[in-house]
Amino acid sequence: MEAEPTTPTHYLQIGEAAERAQLTQRTLRYYEEKGLLYPPTRMEGGFRLYSDEDMERIERIRQLKDLLGFSLAEIKEMLESDDVRLQVRAEWRPDADTAEKAERMGKARDATAQQLALIDQKMAKMASMRETLAERLEKYDGWLARYAAEQAGKAASGVGN
Repeated sequence: MEAEPTTPTHYLQIGEAAERAQLTQRTLRYYEEKGLLYPPTRMEGGFRLYSDEDMERIERIRQLKDLLGFSLAEIKEMLESDDVRLQVRAEWRPDADTAEKAERMGKARDATAQQLALIDQKMAKMASMRETLAERLEKYDGWLARYAAEQAGKAASGVGN
């Protein structure tokens, strides 16, 4: 039985894609320009068409940017590592010899290690910032406690009434 031809209904034009991703069309074009998104499929008139895979990648970019606070350069590095892993998966052959499997698995491992290193760097910076803020908060709490004690002392002695 022959497979049914795919219809373009699973593609979104740039306006629909931007709306669904809660981004602007300009942002999507910028991501494409910076190499974060692959050039999308285009209609005859040149209109960009975004596939489900494109939308997943856009969501991944948003997650890295919004949730983890990655810069666009860091996002590109993370996505490139994802691409390496996807390529290894696509080219995987169960019947390949052990050396080939080990080489491919090594590439996937290195890509994942690179992603983990980026996240570890981000977490270390956040931990340092958190420590600085916690120390500042502790100082403020100390000052507030001292001021409260001074006010209580003044109130008990009748000073300042």
